[in-house]
Amino acid sequence: MGQWVDLTASDGFTAPAWVARTDGAPRGAVVVLQEIFGVNAHIRAVTDRLAMRGYLAVAPSTFARVQKGVDLGYSDADMKTGRALKAAVEGLPAPGVMPDIQAAIDYAARHSDCKVGVVGFCWGGLLTWRAACMLQGLSAAVPYYGGGMTTPAEVARQPRVPVLAHFGERDQWIPLDSVQAFARAHPEAQVHVYAADHGFNCDQRASYDEAAAMTARDRTLAFLARHVG
Repeated sequence: MGQWVDLTASDGFTAPAWVARTDGAPRGAVVVLQEIFGVNAHIRAVTDRLAMRGYLAVAPSTFARVQKGVDLGYSDADMKTGRALKAAVEGLPAPGVMPDIQAAIDYAARHSDCKVGVVGFCWGGLLTWRAACMLQGLSAAVPYYGGGMTTPAEVARQPRVPVLAHFGERDQWIPLDSVQAFARAHPEAQVHVYAADHGFNCDQRASYDEAAAMTARDRTLAFLARHVG
């Protein structure tokens, strides 16, 4: 369903994005933010499935400022590469990759004439949280197991839009006590914890948990329907 397009950020930088369009007029728009594996088959599939649900869906490459064309799997070598790329992006001078996400939000709004939500996974979950707190033009945000978003510096941020956050209680990268502290600090956010591990939504990973993924999907779609359309 999807195709690649180029997005131009406010500073003139051009980043590719996978865009999936629904048949007919969209009910809303959703920006999809990648994990540390690039806009790979899983992220493109998530984007395409959102289009099948009636949304214009846009998945920008948030690695583009350090390396374009990243499409990784889930081997140990891929994980090592992905972590290095994430570290390189996180090390960029402020505002880093946020202008590229803003460009995706603006593109989604312009091409749908609808409200825009953002959904992100792992590192993309962290970027989703930051987008909810920092960027313009959003109506909802759904971070999945956002790595780093429960650290004190991120918890200190204040979201501008409704937030629905999904975490796994067995996630070795995100301690459960930090998730609980995040939930206490942000009673305005809906926080759900599943009996699952990190990456439970990705059916290409050993940590995939169908029951958790389906429950989180249903909650996410209901949340998007309420706040985006």
